[in-house]
Amino acid sequence: MTHPEIDTTALVNRPKRADARRNYDKLVAAAREAFAEDGTSAPLEEIAQRAGVGIGTLYRHFPTRQALLEAVYVDEVEAMARSAADLADLPPWDALSQWLHRYVGFAATKRALAEALLETADADSDVLLSCRRALSSAGTALIERAQQAGVVRPDATFSDIGRLVGGIAMVPAVDPQQKERMLRLALDGLRYRPETG
Repeated sequence: MTHPEIDTTALVNRPKRADARRNYDKLVAAAREAFAEDGTSAPLEEIAQRAGVGIGTLYRHFPTRQALLEAVYVDEVEAMARSAADLADLPPWDALSQWLHRYVGFAATKRALAEALLETADADSDVLLSCRRALSSAGTALIERAQQAGVVRPDATFSDIGRLVGGIAMVPAVDPQQKERMLRLALDGLRYRPETG
């Protein structure tokens, strides 16, 4: 299965030197954890401490909180988009289904991060547009592969499915299995069933 390249590389300023790249990666990982635990207003000093670097190193890589938020978001989007290619060896329906299950988790956990980005950036900013394109390309490739195999209805698009699955991710559920049931129902509606007389 071929996938379009994930073109978000120009959106964040990743260092080229190995030691700087290690610090960059440690800061992004620490920020991801801190944002998940404490929200997007987690203190930058705490993030630097978690990463095992000084606050000066954090500011060299990320001069603003916005730059750090963008780097974490782009990193998560890239991982989500790449995961579509990781499923290439599975049958088309299984690959799509597994990726959409991952997408529910992604959408639920990245909502606060996206909202924080939108506080200071336009919804049509280069970062957010490129991230949407990367996710759309990955999802579209999986959907088209499943359609070519005759297992997904031909009128399905990633735009529709992404909104549907993203909506499921945002449903507040007391029962942890509720979202899983909702997703199974949505996926059942995607299956292609030729008309029988």
